[in-house]
Amino acid sequence: MLTGDRPTGALHLGHLVGTLLKRVELQNQFQTFIIIADLHTLTTKPNKEQIAGLKERMRQQVLTYLAVGLDPDKTVIYQQSRIPEVCELATIFSMLISVPRLERVPTLKEQLTNLHLDQVSLGLLSYPVLQAADILMVKAEVVPVGQDQASHLEVTKEIVQRFNNNYGRVFPEPQAIFSTEKILVGIDGQAKMSKSLDNGIALFDGPDQVKAKVMRMYTDPKRIRATDPGTVEGNPVFIYHDLFNNDKYEVADLKKRYRMGKVGDIEVKEKLASALNNYLQPIRDRAEKYRKADYLDDVLDSGSQTARNEAIKTLNQVRQVMGL
Repeated sequence: MLTGDRPTGALHLGHLVGTLLKRVELQNQFQTFIIIADLHTLTTKPNKEQIAGLKERMRQQVLTYLAVGLDPDKTVIYQQSRIPEVCELATIFSMLISVPRLERVPTLKEQLTNLHLDQVSLGLLSYPVLQAADILMVKAEVVPVGQDQASHLEVTKEIVQRFNNNYGRVFPEPQAIFSTEKILVGIDGQAKMSKSLDNGIALFDGPDQVKAKVMRMYTDPKRIRATDPGTVEGNPVFIYHDLFNNDKYEVADLKKRYRMGKVGDIEVKEKLASALNNYLQPIRDRAEKYRKADYLDDVLDSGSQTARNEAIKTLNQVRQVMGL
């Protein structure tokens, strides 16, 4: 199994319920590789200031993985740019896919719109090809993905089919494992919690930060006074209560009183802040245990060497069947 993230900033509750908890579960079922995709960050953030912060962001990413329960004895956590073989593999794969096919990848248009770009760089266009090389260099059989990344995996499958048909069977056709969790709504009521929108609660936010963010959360816009009956369904505050508040009696009571106009938003939010801090405290505690730069670097060094050994074996096989 291979999955991972770009080191573009702090991971948040949306990442936790969307992917991280599933990875912790799956590491007991598969030989697991987690990529910290620093080369992929260059597709949208190639400026020098962003690159300067990469090393520290990668350490924070390793720390987050360990804090949520990923075990470096079970899971290979590695840095993409330390595997030069992946770039050669991506070059070979780029001969097997057309430009028009890559231009039809739905996420490309979304990124152009979101990033306000007038034209696409070659790196951004060929992002799914480099991603295919990441997946196939370890011959991953399964890839946990969100629905928005499914089109990328289809490109990988097409590359596998063309390579195997042209040169001989080397690669398995990876299958998607789709998350069963719903996308977590942002604290501003937007459909998705996102680093770029700054509408999330980071996993390492302190108790005061969590409370401050919760207190400005979007609720029922039609509710003017605490005595007005409120809507629970689709209300971000209650979505979070359902996910993160372990006191189900308290949640049921708050919902009942909210619908009747007998509880204000302040009390509902204060109790959510308390529940979230209780939920996040074990993650914070584990982070303190592992928060040593040397240890985090050792995890990344060891994982990168393991991943590179796999990549070397795969590339040697590719060269052999191609006659290179």
